[in-house]
Amino acid sequence: MTSQNSGPTGEKTHMQARVVLRLSGADLIDFLQNLVTNDVARLSDGPVYTALLTPQGKLITDFFLAQDGDSVLLDAPAGPAPALLQRLRMYKLRADVAIEETDLGVTRGTGDRPEGAVVDPRHPALGWRLYGTATGDDGTDFDALRVAHCVPAFGTELGEDTYILEAGFERLNGVDFRKGCYVGQEVTARMKHKTELRKGFVTVAINSTDEGLVPNGTEITRDGKTIGTIHTQSGGQAIAYLRFDRAGDGMMAGGKAVSLLA
Repeated sequence: MTSQNSGPTGEKTHMQARVVLRLSGADLIDFLQNLVTNDVARLSDGPVYTALLTPQGKLITDFFLAQDGDSVLLDAPAGPAPALLQRLRMYKLRADVAIEETDLGVTRGTGDRPEGAVVDPRHPALGWRLYGTATGDDGTDFDALRVAHCVPAFGTELGEDTYILEAGFERLNGVDFRKGCYVGQEVTARMKHKTELRKGFVTVAINSTDEGLVPNGTEITRDGKTIGTIHTQSGGQAIAYLRFDRAGDGMMAGGKAVSLLA
């Protein structure tokens, strides 16, 4: 099974670099609760997948939060981490919250969960995450798992123009609609309750007699019009960003037929 994400060679890439911050202080839970998309009160039950948005409801980055004694570890992709850190420090004001950069690495896997590892809260198939001196994974093809379960990742599918509902955050346990206000909440709630999503990420089949991959970023067309984009691919399937109202029979990408999976 061959996987491709944003790498130009078509080879399976390993886990993207991560940054782990340590957050602490008497006001920490209230501070986070007023900022992020998910309910951080759930940290006592396990890790939380969440995001920080702009006031316009667009993604700054997604990340994981995990309780670590009296502090909370924040596990984010390295690319947007400086912008995230800047926003956190800006919003902190006079709150009793300490934000520290750490040297912790992230390992992940799907086999037996090591002592101290936490489950990935997005989907049971995604296994566990462990914070320590090591980095990397246990050899699992995580691109294949992401494609199979339509789990977008920052830098390959997710970016600064992403709306989290189009990215499936409700399905991936990344947003809570009962927790109250957070940055970008008004736009997100409006998309949830007052509109029907017209675009978003889905898993599609790329029908071909060979195992060749189409380049990432290849446009999906139908009736001569562009209706979407191919992203991470694995085993004849791909995560695609698609216009739902224009999808249907006759979709093509890179000369290959594309079809929605049930």
